[in-house]
Amino acid sequence: MRSLFFPSLRRTWAMMIKELTQLRRDRATFATMLLVPIMQLLLFGYAINTDPKNLPTAVLAQDHSLFSRSIIAGLKNSEYFLIDKETDSEAEARLLLQQGQEQFVITIPENFERDIVRGEKPALLIEADATDPTASANALSAVAGIVDQIVKQDFHGALAHLQGADEPFQVQVHRLYNPEGFSRYNIVPGLMGIVLTMTGVMMTALALTRERERGTMENLLSMPVKPIEVMAGKILPYVAIGYVQAFIIVGAAKYLFDVPILGSLGLLAAALFVFITCNLALGFTISAGCQSQMQAMQMSFMILLPSILLSGYMFPFLGMPKWAQVIGSMLPVTYFMRIVRSILLKGGDFVEIWPHLWPLFIFMFLVTALAMKFYRKTLD
Repeated sequence: MRSLFFPSLRRTWAMMIKELTQLRRDRATFATMLLVPIMQLLLFGYAINTDPKNLPTAVLAQDHSLFSRSIIAGLKNSEYFLIDKETDSEAEARLLLQQGQEQFVITIPENFERDIVRGEKPALLIEADATDPTASANALSAVAGIVDQIVKQDFHGALAHLQGADEPFQVQVHRLYNPEGFSRYNIVPGLMGIVLTMTGVMMTALALTRERERGTMENLLSMPVKPIEVMAGKILPYVAIGYVQAFIIVGAAKYLFDVPILGSLGLLAAALFVFITCNLALGFTISAGCQSQMQAMQMSFMILLPSILLSGYMFPFLGMPKWAQVIGSMLPVTYFMRIVRSILLKGGDFVEIWPHLWPLFIFMFLVTALAMKFYRKTLD
């Protein structure tokens, strides 16, 4: 009985050395233990930003006066608005917002300066893509202060009387696609991408490693099937499961959370096939390169963490630093987030989702080729 409470230090030390030796040999587990906290530290410390700045902004300037230039300069100096494009038509400006290429469109009407001098209080229009309310909230809140600064700076001398209680011009803000600023409009559709990534990558990552651990890999290798046939047979059942998951989420979005569905569900189904296949091909590639289910799970987690944090699901994508956006642009879920929000919230058609759909096709073909390279007709 005494030995239960007073273990031998020598035997305990021997067991500790044995465990450390096994851990050193299991390089995947050891690397995961080191890389995951480092990845979390870098992502949360540098990439995640709840106050995004330098948001891409297009300008539709129908008046090129001194006041117009002052307004544009003031918006630039605020660091919230990165004015990277000048557009010539309202249709082009709306398309930029629809495709998610710009976060804001600022329209300066004709005869803007003349109407200010006459005291007619013209309206400066700011249109925002409000599908993600947190991405635009702080920038729009800063507009009032920017206008006050412009008035104090430029309205002097003969125009000093315009610095009265009322502003010399109005600022009209249109929050498009989500005027009430409901966060569920952003979260629930995006959840579809996260769920499909989580289940698709993880389940197929266990496909070949399960065969190895159960000892059935010999039977699989002895069958007269090509690697692409093995891959297709392994992932096709999960395509159907992915569709079931996706339309459960669509149904919940519609009937539980009152998320508007403005676009075509047929177009969404077509995009879903490409996205689900991307995730399943990625999982199969992980499975082909791992020797155990534990290694496959660890590798899957290394994909899931950046997919959640860098795709624009939890934090504004455009508010992240460039290096984080580059990493996020390598993930299929980033493009699917834009596709599903465009279809459901913006009523986007094929032309509007195509800039986000073709990268998924390229990813699917590249990962499939990589999986075929890793797949070996051997147990080694």
